Amino acid sequence: DGVPKELAMVFQDYSRSLFPWLRVRQNVEYPLKHIDKPTRRELAVAALAEVGLYGHENKYPWELSGGMQQRVAIARALAVQPLILLMDEPFASVDAQTRAGLEDLVLSIQAETGITIVLVTHDIDESVYLADRVVALSAHPSTVLEVIDVDLSRPRDQLATKEHPDFLAYRHRVYQLLHGPKTVRRVGGEFNSSSSAPTSTEPVDMATGS
Repeated sequence: DGVPKELAMVFQDYSRSLFPWLRVRQNVEYPLKHIDKPTRRELAVAALAEVGLYGHENKYPWELSGGMQQRVAIARALAVQPLILLMDEPFASVDAQTRAGLEDLVLSIQAETGITIVLVTHDIDESVYLADRVVALSAHPSTVLEVIDVDLSRPRDQLATKEHPDFLAYRHRVYQLLHGPKTVRRVGGEFNSSSSAPTSTEPVDMATGS
């Protein structure tokens, strides 16, 4: 039956998800072809304003920075007014400073719209910072290790939230789930160390919102 109209998707690689020959507004309008032109333009402009790109409507994607291009991709998803927004590692291709800004943008969008956001990430800090609920997945074949309800106050802050003892406790729990006991080889056999070491780089699947 195709993709439900209540669902939108933001992909990891913005450079491949945007059409370089279309201007920014045209990219955002692309999934709205089924509605009349004035309404289409109104929704696109509103979505661009929501992600902080008002005034960039007539630029081409290649004229924008990586972070701004991903904002265009987010605006395109928001323009269809979805009930559920899926985000597949949406910040993996940007630098740390830009990533922090985009994380706060997602929090702002969720607070303003109330939509449910399901975001896949490899970043443990990001999962805890953004989520109301973290779903930790095992290595292949993936199974759910644990569902963790994240009870951190809102609005969240890149410094204050990440310094809070509760944030550190949630981060510690997710890390424990994803990284099993370290096996140390020695002469005469093996033994399990009590310390933890990375054994998997599986993503943390995170549900943000209600």
